[in-house]
Amino acid sequence: MFEYHTLLLLLYMYSFTIIYVHSLLMFTGLLQIEERQDVKHYLQNTQTETVAVNIQPNYSKCFDDDGRLKRTGTFWTATAHIITAVIGSGVLSLAWAVAQLGWVAGPVVMFLFALVNLYTSTLLTQCYRTGDSVTGQRNYTYMEAVKSILGGKKVKLCGLIQYVNLFGIAVGYTIAASVSMMAIKRSNCYHNSHGKDPCHMSSNGYMITFGIAEVIFSQIPDFDQVWWLSIVAAIMSFTYSSVGLSLGVAKVAENKTFKGSMLGISIGTVTQAGTVTATQKIWRSLQALGAMAFAYSFSIILIEIQDTIKSPPAEHKTMRKATALSIAVTTVFYLLCGCMGYAAFGDNAPGNLLTGFGFYDPYWLLDIANLAIVVHLIGAYQVFSQPLFAFVEKWSARKWPKSSFVTGEYDIAVPFYGVYQLNFFRLVWRSIFVLLTTLMAMLMPFFNDVVGLLGAFGFWPLTVYFPIDMYISQKKIGRWTSRWIGLQLLSVSCLIISLVAAIGSIAGVVLDLKTYKPFRTTY
Repeated sequence: MFEYHTLLLLLYMYSFTIIYVHSLLMFTGLLQIEERQDVKHYLQNTQTETVAVNIQPNYSKCFDDDGRLKRTGTFWTATAHIITAVIGSGVLSLAWAVAQLGWVAGPVVMFLFALVNLYTSTLLTQCYRTGDSVTGQRNYTYMEAVKSILGGKKVKLCGLIQYVNLFGIAVGYTIAASVSMMAIKRSNCYHNSHGKDPCHMSSNGYMITFGIAEVIFSQIPDFDQVWWLSIVAAIMSFTYSSVGLSLGVAKVAENKTFKGSMLGISIGTVTQAGTVTATQKIWRSLQALGAMAFAYSFSIILIEIQDTIKSPPAEHKTMRKATALSIAVTTVFYLLCGCMGYAAFGDNAPGNLLTGFGFYDPYWLLDIANLAIVVHLIGAYQVFSQPLFAFVEKWSARKWPKSSFVTGEYDIAVPFYGVYQLNFFRLVWRSIFVLLTTLMAMLMPFFNDVVGLLGAFGFWPLTVYFPIDMYISQKKIGRWTSRWIGLQLLSVSCLIISLVAAIGSIAGVVLDLKTYKPFRTTY
């Protein structure tokens, strides 16, 4: 019965995926898109990166109003970028998060996070241009927007938080990808042994493998050149989310009941981490808030995505629509995946729906889903890392403009690709970055704890505080007006949520460290 339902749902899933891919290709015209190549790489022309040049509206058919080549991004490519960023490894922990909060609070909290992200992201789209949202000076990055609109010490604070968070997300994705690669090996091992072998193994080799792949992809010079990677990653995210959802539905059909309770996991429940006490239930509930916050973390790269969009219409109008569609689609997926996972397993919902061995069969379907996760995370890693790469490289180019190591580029013919412009600083710096994220992942391979901590750390400052503060400054909203008070109340409420979520996640890390052995963790 289980496999019968699974196969029916699988056919539905792949039909949906084919329709989605076909529609995406139609609307974006991927077969006809030509990649935008700047006349000079930013390492050789850094002045235009920090000072926007407003030449003339519709300067020419080849250049935008800031003197750069015409941007080619559309509503659909922006949507693909956002979906790639939003539907990441966070979706896999949502069943566990709902299990901690229960049928009442779980879906409600998830929906509220979606509304907050939608609202603050809409505010942030108005900050791509300083002053006038149609003709004002462009801000190419999140931090440039903060610098242009807020200035002062807030710029340094924003930069520190944003780039530490981006580094942390790269670490989290490395952990998630290695766990999925390992799950493929474990599911086949478990199937071949007929469930007799627990199939324990180390994740270190898989993290190193993922790191090697990221070293290669990290050599892509610019953010706008990874559009094709985002398209592939978005398709993969729908694939594994659909598999998780399908398996959850099939499991519920097999059980003929919805598991779970109104208030979440019960005190005294025996889990892999031990028996749940009253104190642990509190920590786990708070950690669940961080996991849900992490699932929606994409505001930090919203400006970078918006900078790829062509105009007219005005960039903020296209981005607002892309944000609304992306969050609506991902929220439906999140609610379905989280709730069906909880309905299938109740209090025993695994921390990672597709790797926690909540499901054992069909093992080949699990392999497909986990392979899709790995492919998606390879792309998502780049989407989140590119802004940090660009920041360091621009700063270095300004610091050492005459250094051939930093700014020099050398043409190398690559078979089946064309000419690749090699920059030695980019090669060394990005390789070191990937090495550091891989080492950190090997040192702290705690998926749920890291996800919760990252969500708590980045949610309030980057998703709520800075967008609201910039919007107030941009629109010149007066103090103690009704709108100002409403925005400040929203900011303070989200600050409290971030603090309690951080407390819960730190408590989880502390508990894990009691049994942890560096570089020797097995699953």
